[in-house]
Amino acid sequence: MDHLSHFGQEIRAFEAACRAADSGLVPSCPGWGVPDLVMHLGGVHRYLVWVIGDRLTEQPDPADLSFLGLPADPVGWPDPAGAPATGPLPAGLLDWFAEGAAKLGAAFATTDPGVPVWTWSGEQSVGFWLRMQTIEAAIHRWDAEMVAGTAGPMDAELAADAVGQTLEVMAPARRAWTAAPPGAGETYGFRQSDGPGRWTVRFDGDDVSLVDETDVSHVEGADVESDGCDVEVVGTASDLMLFLWHRIPYERLDVHGDRAVLDRYFTLVPPV
Repeated sequence: MDHLSHFGQEIRAFEAACRAADSGLVPSCPGWGVPDLVMHLGGVHRYLVWVIGDRLTEQPDPADLSFLGLPADPVGWPDPAGAPATGPLPAGLLDWFAEGAAKLGAAFATTDPGVPVWTWSGEQSVGFWLRMQTIEAAIHRWDAEMVAGTAGPMDAELAADAVGQTLEVMAPARRAWTAAPPGAGETYGFRQSDGPGRWTVRFDGDDVSLVDETDVSHVEGADVESDGCDVEVVGTASDLMLFLWHRIPYERLDVHGDRAVLDRYFTLVPPV
């Protein structure tokens, strides 16, 4: 899929949603206001401009905040130590965000995805960051739209890609970051109702194993139930993505099987 195109679309939608929301708490990001959301995503973008631009293969120390390109006197700008910042967006913050997002988009557009750079994942490449930041932009666009009262669904193609990425990449990472309890063989099926996506993930001890059956789930005559799963969750790709990112409750989805196991999912994969 064309992650770069989706990245641009989601960034523009995020900026528009933040302008419309302007102020207030972000319910889906506890402890953040709208200015904090802008500052967070903008800071990540500028950090990655540094990583990709300098072809860094080890994690750089962000103690020197010069990479952020903050104004000399950022009066009223959100301070992470003072979150949440719930007042109106301070002057210049969204322009700063747009500039950083444009620089990152240009870096993605002009750098081979296979170029090795530091990431927090086993995949050490620019392509990892392009995919990750496209997904993150979409999630935070939705967060901002929730405040503005205009939250819309994710693009189905992007959302299906995000489901697979979340189960394959984010789930093991979140478990490691939070010292989550060991799995006891819990097996979850996720099935897309508006496309061919179908995924099965199992938790055994510290291991997370994923079977992506997307390529076969739409074959005529294929079994439409997830065999061997303790619980199966069915919904649009957008709703599956939003559920896995802890944005919507499972009541928005069709659930078949042991709901007690489903309740345990976010214990095994804690939100971060």
